[in-house]
Amino acid sequence: MSGALPDAAFWRGRRVFLTGHTGFKGGWLTLWLRSLGAEVCGYSLAPSTEPSLFATARVGEACRSIIGDIRDLPALERAFMDFQPDVVLHLAAQPLVRRSYQDPLETFSTNIMGSAHVLDLVRRTPTVRGALIVTTDKCYENLEQATPYRETDRLGGRDPYSSSKACAELVTRSYWWSYFSAAGAPAAASARAGNVVGGGDWSTDRLVPDLIQAFAEGRPAILRNPDAVRPWQHVLEPCCGYLLAVERICRTPAKTPPAWNFGPDEEGNVAVGEIAAGLAAAWGGDARYEVRRDPGAVHEATLLTLDHTLAQADLGWRPRWPLATTLAKTAEWYRAHQAGGDMQAVCEQQLSDYVSA
Repeated sequence: MSGALPDAAFWRGRRVFLTGHTGFKGGWLTLWLRSLGAEVCGYSLAPSTEPSLFATARVGEACRSIIGDIRDLPALERAFMDFQPDVVLHLAAQPLVRRSYQDPLETFSTNIMGSAHVLDLVRRTPTVRGALIVTTDKCYENLEQATPYRETDRLGGRDPYSSSKACAELVTRSYWWSYFSAAGAPAAASARAGNVVGGGDWSTDRLVPDLIQAFAEGRPAILRNPDAVRPWQHVLEPCCGYLLAVERICRTPAKTPPAWNFGPDEEGNVAVGEIAAGLAAAWGGDARYEVRRDPGAVHEATLLTLDHTLAQADLGWRPRWPLATTLAKTAEWYRAHQAGGDMQAVCEQQLSDYVSA
């Protein structure tokens, strides 16, 4: 059975302030919001990679685009006050585990204080009715357990990235208790998604971009941790969940849970090596990979899965694409880019395919 989809009637004409629109997930979400008839103001740093989804899919055409830093509170406040949003989707972040080891202060300041800035502007902007703070599945204290993590499990984080996202969760909850729990106040909640894949991600030290680059160049991709298990899903899966969550927040604020998990069904909880093999098969040709373990690598969790029972019961959300489809669509996107295709049109077609799945 397919899961619920966003309600176009809710989003039509809705003024949406979206941080992180120049990123991978934010770019897809911006294009989806435009298709639903929303008016989007995106606020983010310039794209961090070349190429980028923002440039190749012309995401800037789908929104009012502001290049800015969420740590710059005066600039962020001017953007808020000028746009007067109805809802806020906060995705801007320093999203990379390995980079967080290299620059922990950037990671903490962006992911903690940046989130606090957004939440405080939600508090102080009278037009805002609801906000969703997007964090990560890595916000849980990872005990390397086989049982999937639930929203009520303990937060934590060993590396700076995971720790910063656990802190962002605590900041969100503090704002809820302090400012958003009263009648008539805007509502806010958080969303924790698993590992996302799909077309348009060129981030450093991420599995799919590294695989695709190697496949496109005709050389073997290198896997440093092939046995690590993660909850893999197409980027459109959590984006769908985010939109459903915002609808829920705005319609029944008093009954809004503090957080939702968005992860795949059991068949999507697989090791890195299985993703590499599946994507190589979807890419075709001489796509291949090699395992080269790095004994001096920084710590990354080896087992992490999510329980999405709450999102399914509360929002009607559930994954729509099996893992094989996810990998096929990912390879299809990058093949189209390699061939010089109209990538905005490719994104729109894949979005249509997802909705009709």
